[in-house]
Amino acid sequence: MSTTHTFRHRHKIHFSECDPAGIVFYPQYFVLFNDLIERWVDALLPDGYHGVIGARRLGMPTVHLEVDFKAISRFGDEVWLELEVVRVGSKSITLAWRCTGADGELRMAATQTIVMTSLDTHLAISVPDDLRAAIEHGPALADRPSPETTV
Repeated sequence: MSTTHTFRHRHKIHFSECDPAGIVFYPQYFVLFNDLIERWVDALLPDGYHGVIGARRLGMPTVHLEVDFKAISRFGDEVWLELEVVRVGSKSITLAWRCTGADGELRMAATQTIVMTSLDTHLAISVPDDLRAAIEHGPALADRPSPETTV
């Protein structure tokens, strides 16, 4: 399954995300994109990411990640963080990430595969039906963006 919608969030690069040279310290991108995944699931499901992880005890660990760093992001830069669904498998979801500057310059891009797991057994499980349906119909269900988030 492939989708054409993109979940976007505007972000201002914070001092705490930068190294002494004043540019984003590369591991911080992974934190920013994990936060974006939380916002995305919050927009898709009524109980949000907390409900998936906390109440339902489902994990979404990364099992594969490919990253390209294209240009630097500096302290104070306004950027767009974007997430696009590439594929939903039986037990995994593949996402494409992009960070672009306000000027449209691509700063970094990645492809991430996450697998659904039980937090009790730590074994892979099927992508829940409600999450699969929400992803497939994402634009309609996620059409409640915060002022800085767009779908």
